[in-house]
Amino acid sequence: MYVPHFNRIDDLDAARAFVRQAAVGTLVTAGADGVPDATLLPILWDGDRVIAHFARANEHWKRIADGAAGLVIVYGPDAYVTPSWYAAKAEHGKVVPTWNYSAVHLRGAVTVHEDAGWLRDAVTRLTDRHEGERDQPWAVTDAPEKYVAGQLRAIVGLEMQVADVEAKAKWSQNRSDADRAGVVAGYEAEGRPEQAARERTGTL
Repeated sequence: MYVPHFNRIDDLDAARAFVRQAAVGTLVTAGADGVPDATLLPILWDGDRVIAHFARANEHWKRIADGAAGLVIVYGPDAYVTPSWYAAKAEHGKVVPTWNYSAVHLRGAVTVHEDAGWLRDAVTRLTDRHEGERDQPWAVTDAPEKYVAGQLRAIVGLEMQVADVEAKAKWSQNRSDADRAGVVAGYEAEGRPEQAARERTGTL
């Protein structure tokens, strides 16, 4: 990912919070033939690893060699920026459109898991992550055991040892205060409060 210094986020805790809130990422790997595969997966970043699971019917997992390099891409808010929002347009007209966004990239070695115990632990932890804040959280143990066992046979697990983290918040940090104020106003007028908030702070 191209990350100019003014867009780079070095705060690992902020990156973890961003990934936790997004809760999904796109796993990209390349098979032995060099052809890339990509799958959107619910993910949990815990310590130095990411856990997830595929549908067994998804051919992607079969093309992942043990220990192969993987990339998980996690996106947050994004939006088009029209040059018409910049104060600089009226001053000199030397402006062009762009796209603002937040993203975190996680890289590391990937392992596929078919062990039922590993899978049960993974889906339990993913479920607890998403159900934990609900008034009446659903748990894996709420479903009949025979049914759960059958569902586990229909998936395979994914574990990535995170070796590298890149976090980027591209929110007009290289523009003047007047230009940024114009972008904030533009986002607010379009009903994009998340984007306006990121534009004000320049954060993930």
